[in-house]
Amino acid sequence: MKFLRLPIRWKIIILSFGIVLFSLLIGGIIIIGKIVDMREEELGKRAMITARTVAQLPEVQKKIQKKDGAAVINPIVEKIRVINSTDYIVVLNMDHVRYSHPVYRLIGTRSEGKDEEPAFADHTYISKAKGELGVAVRAFMPVKNEQLEQVGVIIVGNILPGYLEILQSLKAQAALIIILTLFFGLLGSWMLARHIKQQMFELEPHEIVRMYEESTAAFHAMHEGVIAVDVKENITIFNEKAKSIFRVEGSLIGKSIREVIPDTRLPEIIEFGKPVYNQEINVSGKIIMSNRIPIKVNHSVIGAVAIFQDRTEVAKMAEELTGVKAFVEALRIQNHEHLNKLHTIAGLIQLEKRERALQYVFDISEQQENLTRFVTKNIKNDSIAGLLLSKVSRGKELKIDVSIDSQSHLEELPYLLNEHDFVMILGNLVENSIHALNDSNTPEQQIDISIEQDNEICAVLVEDNGPGIPEHLMPYIFDKGVTTKGEKGLGLGLFLVKEIIDKGKGDINLSSYPNGGTSFYITFPMNGRRQS
Repeated sequence: MKFLRLPIRWKIIILSFGIVLFSLLIGGIIIIGKIVDMREEELGKRAMITARTVAQLPEVQKKIQKKDGAAVINPIVEKIRVINSTDYIVVLNMDHVRYSHPVYRLIGTRSEGKDEEPAFADHTYISKAKGELGVAVRAFMPVKNEQLEQVGVIIVGNILPGYLEILQSLKAQAALIIILTLFFGLLGSWMLARHIKQQMFELEPHEIVRMYEESTAAFHAMHEGVIAVDVKENITIFNEKAKSIFRVEGSLIGKSIREVIPDTRLPEIIEFGKPVYNQEINVSGKIIMSNRIPIKVNHSVIGAVAIFQDRTEVAKMAEELTGVKAFVEALRIQNHEHLNKLHTIAGLIQLEKRERALQYVFDISEQQENLTRFVTKNIKNDSIAGLLLSKVSRGKELKIDVSIDSQSHLEELPYLLNEHDFVMILGNLVENSIHALNDSNTPEQQIDISIEQDNEICAVLVEDNGPGIPEHLMPYIFDKGVTTKGEKGLGLGLFLVKEIIDKGKGDINLSSYPNGGTSFYITFPMNGRRQS
């Protein structure tokens, strides 16, 4: 329990130091085992050399067949044993009788060793056996006379050292290794603990847990949606508001963001490493106002986070307000136009030209009815239809001929756009043309509008015969703040138009010539994919 109360640095030092000691123990056991194996191999080779030396002695070969041969053989063999530091050398005749042995009383007795028999069949080998003195490595060598007949067997044995003996022999080296291992293990443990502590911002685990719980609770309590992903595009944060906005349930942590919500554009932030602020995008049918920011550690992108609000309802209100504004503008213009027409009719009546006044009424009524009938029949969106009617009336007020192509028709909006977007594009382009013509001396001022659509493409054309866009502004005309209206302009109209075109994956073709007019031709894919 005391260990659990220790600071994280000391826990790491103790655990890592324990691992070092355990590794040292395991390594020591393996090394000692290897030393024993090497020692066994070395003693076996030495025993075999000694056995071969004894077997080749002429005295041994001659006296091993005589009953009193032990008196000659044993002194010679004992000298060789001492010189070669061998634990014992046993000389046996073919009847297994000992002619030499370190224990003098065993000379002349019969040997009953179980591993001797192959040697009496002219085999040379090494074996390991446990005896009274311990485990011994024994070499067996046949003895042959001058006629190459086997006359006996030489057994040379060396006792294997125990583990304690090996440690005793290596105590100086072992002490040095242990001291160095402990020193560097302790130093490494301290450095590791220090590094981990720094990586954890000098916080204890319980502090990190508390911060994690607090941050998680804060994320879930936020009114904005929050989604974060790591560099592999796996979700690390998906708060409750985000789940509510996109109507998803369950634990999403660890899942790929592309599988859950394919069009969040968070992978783009990871790829390019640049933030995007206050951008309105369409995500899974929701209009989202989002800030998308890369998460960086030591200047490397390790993920991205999106903080966003659902602007769907707000956008609907904006669309309604935009439509209302268009209709209010149309009513204002129509009111002004009707006053002019009434003044004309009143003048004709005062001049007692009643038939001319009546014909004038029929003409203007039929013209307005034809335009209204055409627009409402071919343009199925009320906001866009109202906008077109208001722009035609505004053109008449300013003596600008605003005409709608007779082939124009719009059944449905492109996949990625809403009516607010479409009204924004048409309103800005037509208003820019009206402004350009109103400030020019162009005779027979004309604005042509065309909206055409099929199953694949929706095309919008707005062109005028005004003074055109100055050549030096052409490369920057869609940039924010760039305007041809001087101090009266804000430079936002075409910037917003370009943003909506990008949102709808559309293309724009701009043509403009000095005193030759300006043409904007825009195409949108109906299935949400840019046309090749």
